[in-house]
Amino acid sequence: MKTENRALDDIHVLDIAGPIGVYTTKLMADLGADVIRIEQPGGDPMRSIGPFIEDRTQPENSLFFIHYNTGKKSITLNIETEDGSKIFKKLVENVDVIVESFSPGFMERIGLGYAVLRKINPRLILTSVTAFGQTGPYKEFKANDLIGQAMGGILHSLGPVEGPPTALGGNQAYHMASAYAAIGTLIALANRDVTSKGRWVDISMQAAMIRMTERITLDYWLYNQNRKRIGGLEFYRGIRVSFPCRDGEVFCSALGGAGAEAMLQWMESEGMAGDLRDEKYANILKAMQGIPLAKGSQQKTTGSFASSLMSMLNYPEELLIHIEDVWQAFLMTHTKEELFIGAQQRGVRLLPINDVRGVCEDKVLNDRAFFTDIAYPELGMVSRDTGAPYRLSETPWQVIRRAPFIGEHNHEIYQKELGLSDNDIKRLTDAHVI
Repeated sequence: MKTENRALDDIHVLDIAGPIGVYTTKLMADLGADVIRIEQPGGDPMRSIGPFIEDRTQPENSLFFIHYNTGKKSITLNIETEDGSKIFKKLVENVDVIVESFSPGFMERIGLGYAVLRKINPRLILTSVTAFGQTGPYKEFKANDLIGQAMGGILHSLGPVEGPPTALGGNQAYHMASAYAAIGTLIALANRDVTSKGRWVDISMQAAMIRMTERITLDYWLYNQNRKRIGGLEFYRGIRVSFPCRDGEVFCSALGGAGAEAMLQWMESEGMAGDLRDEKYANILKAMQGIPLAKGSQQKTTGSFASSLMSMLNYPEELLIHIEDVWQAFLMTHTKEELFIGAQQRGVRLLPINDVRGVCEDKVLNDRAFFTDIAYPELGMVSRDTGAPYRLSETPWQVIRRAPFIGEHNHEIYQKELGLSDNDIKRLTDAHVI
């Protein structure tokens, strides 16, 4: 059942975006927008992307398509044909937003560029999501998610010190481009409330990914440094950064790095600190915590984050290994949750490493009803999907319908809304327009 007074209840959207922008309209649909997904006759190419329900590769079984198209309606339409272009223009008369991801210039070449569409609907917001934006020397270049990560700079900064760059999983470049497309679209809608004028929102995946690099670009501008991959060494004062525990793994430097004293006290309270209070470990523990050594020490430090780490690494390997062994023995007596809660209570940065099962069974996410069940009676299944990380008190987020089947709403849109006859529908179907 639909929840009234959702944030975008009065917004109507046409979705003709590919994988780089399809998440934009999912976000809008789940906030209440009436989103019509325009598919090619026969089905959207995204329906061929797996995995598939029970490994059945029919287009209706694509979990990729299902995930990114909850809450939307589906019609089939070939906008490159003369009749398809006319129908599209008719739809444009009554929509607020179009989200597309064609190569720059494509919409103009088929007679559906922004200059044409704004004459039909001056309040229209056209959001274009492309790899490198609508202008510049690379504007017509093709790019996938991996290229977005590489060209945006994030790829170079991830991975082991001596190894190759390591890509982020889960289509992060596509997600970032789509997220910023949603932000840009909402800004344009807010501006339209003031000016009554539409806008063309130009989104570059490359530029969106640069927003993920945090201070890397600032380091370059301020210090003329081309940052190198450094693994976890810059961020943690221990040698290793992940350790097994009783039911999985936790992410934390040995003894909790800067929180080593608090962790030692915890270990002592359970009789698990061993001999780590012996004098031979004192300077190593200071180095772990970033404490400058006393004057006259052979270990040269400046008190900085990195130098404290390096001074610790200069100690005999057997001492460092012993510290890790004692630490490991303590961790193996506790679960991830026990360690996480105990570390939080002591002000120590230690966190559980959740696998997919851990995320899906996370007690906090489930307590907040983050996950939502969506029924697909035609497929004989109930799909559990992720929710929104934000909550709006008066205009709630909600998935109001399952992802649509191919052309499921053709009758509703073409006949009920546009007034096409049965003969019109047959003629357009035979001509592969719809």
